[in-house]
Amino acid sequence: MNIVVLIKQVPDTWSERTLSDADRTLDRASTDAVLDEINERAVEEALKIKESGDAEITVLTVGPDRATDAIRKALSMGADKAVHVNDDAIHGSDAVTTAKILAKAIGTVDDVQLVLAGNEATDGRSGAVPAMLGEVLGWPSLTHANELTVSGGTATIKRETDEGTCDVTSGLPAVVSVGEKINEPRYPSFKGIMAAKKKPVSTIGIADLGLDAGEVGLAGSLSQVDSFAPRPPKSGGQKVEDEGDGGAKIAEFLVGQKLI
Repeated sequence: MNIVVLIKQVPDTWSERTLSDADRTLDRASTDAVLDEINERAVEEALKIKESGDAEITVLTVGPDRATDAIRKALSMGADKAVHVNDDAIHGSDAVTTAKILAKAIGTVDDVQLVLAGNEATDGRSGAVPAMLGEVLGWPSLTHANELTVSGGTATIKRETDEGTCDVTSGLPAVVSVGEKINEPRYPSFKGIMAAKKKPVSTIGIADLGLDAGEVGLAGSLSQVDSFAPRPPKSGGQKVEDEGDGGAKIAEFLVGQKLI
């Protein structure tokens, strides 16, 4: 079985993230970048499938030169090879355009039966790309998976949302997006880190995917940011002086906030 795992390099969640004044896209160069944690869980799930049977894992990312750091981490965890779509024209692509690019890139990998992804990236948080990708590919989308079983040409997930939990099954090929509860990703071993340096990474541009600049990036996107403003500073909290009636004052505050 050939498995593609979608990964993304994102600004570190502990860093201050801002938008660029020039084109109102996320300013990625000004922050530290890391492999998104939810993608590590997707890689881990692919590795579990590989360890229980015969599978080859290709990690796929769309991003600039430094996204190779994210690729190397995924390879050091145990993935077999990588595809890196790297083209300046992609800058500013929205979720729909990104799904189209990913679908084209998946087509460069032979006989893919399963695509694994995180439910949502921590930079954009649209939570829509896996489902959009399934639509573009014409494959079933099994989203919000907290458990995954692949057997006999089918994929079964335990799907958990705010509304509850249910079991969903589909035939392969399919797109599966995973949630934070699905597993705990492994740490790359020293052996894995050294082996990752020799694993193949294919770098391609949009022309290799049969796309042109007008179909991707800001020019090809259906949504753009028109304006933005800095987040307002946090205001000071309300201080309650306890003069024997502190409990009543707190209760009154909670009632005013409709918390009780």
